[in-house]
Amino acid sequence: MQLKQIRDLCTRAKQASQELALLPARDKNRALMEIAEALERRAPEILKENRDDVEEGKAARLSDALMDRLMLDEDRIRDMAQSLRHVASLPDPIGEVIDGWRIPNGMEIKKIRVPFGVIAVIFEARPNVTVDAAGLSLKTGNAVILRGGSASLHSIRMLTEVINGALIEAGLPRDAVCLVESRDRNDLKKLLQMSEYIDLVIPRGGEGLKKYLLENSKIPVIYAAGGNCHVFVDATADVEQAVKIAVNAKVQRPGVCNSAETLLVHREIAAEFLPRAAAELVKRNVRLYLDAESRDLLAGDRKIAGEWLEDATDEHFATEFLDLKMAVKVVGGVDEAIGHISRYGTGHSEAILTNNLDSSRRFTAGVDAACIYINASTRFTDGGQFGLGAEIGISTQKLHARGPVGLRELTSYKYVVVGEGNVRG
Repeated sequence: MQLKQIRDLCTRAKQASQELALLPARDKNRALMEIAEALERRAPEILKENRDDVEEGKAARLSDALMDRLMLDEDRIRDMAQSLRHVASLPDPIGEVIDGWRIPNGMEIKKIRVPFGVIAVIFEARPNVTVDAAGLSLKTGNAVILRGGSASLHSIRMLTEVINGALIEAGLPRDAVCLVESRDRNDLKKLLQMSEYIDLVIPRGGEGLKKYLLENSKIPVIYAAGGNCHVFVDATADVEQAVKIAVNAKVQRPGVCNSAETLLVHREIAAEFLPRAAAELVKRNVRLYLDAESRDLLAGDRKIAGEWLEDATDEHFATEFLDLKMAVKVVGGVDEAIGHISRYGTGHSEAILTNNLDSSRRFTAGVDAACIYINASTRFTDGGQFGLGAEIGISTQKLHARGPVGLRELTSYKYVVVGEGNVRG
């Protein structure tokens, strides 16, 4: 794309954002319902385009994790539509009075929630992000510019066409949702220079995409990046419950950012817990990378075939597998678990399984991550699961937004000051 084409697209999005900022909640909600209905009505067209992406993905030998994210079916389209309906049912955050007070001179000050303006969402092989980003942005009065990965271009183009048509039907500006169709990374770089028009960039992808945007963007970035998540089984954990949670955290959907990649086990419970957990994981085709102590505990176990076990290295502990693979380490206690997570974690989601209040408090205070779980699977880090309706991603940074990026995270605020002829002396 020529620079002029990208600037024109950004200009249209900026104009649309100014219209959206003035819309009442009922108009935005009506648009979301129109989009939901259009998605279900045009599902056959969407699935046809998605099949082209899937075939190209197979030819390109994309990983199983990427193929899982890429593929759509009727259930996933129905889920996207239901998510939009849920977002429409939520309170509109725009105009919400966050705080308010009166100062001694009689002036009234209110802190009010407002849209950002234009948000650019950069994502990889995840066509569902098209709908999540559009829905959350519209609800919060933001225009959104989408730039998806080349692997999902057919699907994203079709989904954007469906959304644009529904916007027109609802009487909203078509350019509230814009798509950069180019597969050229140089065009992405041009987009990242458009600070005059775009207020915020959100990446939805791995560490490589995050690094590229942080290095090349002139626009503020809230990065929703990868997750090297851990489950720590403390000495007082309920073994049966811990096995169930550890298995769920790894295998329920291994190719997503909130699946657990490393299992940390307290030495005092390892002999009882590890053989049971390892057997369940291996039964589900999980390859285990073991430190020396956990290998010694499992070496003679006939329930676990040797070909599913390998020695763990630092690289394994540092890897977000996004696959049926998991590193395992025996630790001496909560402090050692915290130290391991501090070294290898990415600040996403971390879990402790324990019946000791002091251990849970120490873990919660000591682990630096967006989401901490006590006796629950890391798989719950999700805007829908948190009751937010949907999310654009999981922020692993600390400024402005952390954790699921939902409606309120897509807003800023302004101060409105009401006086009675006040002047400053």
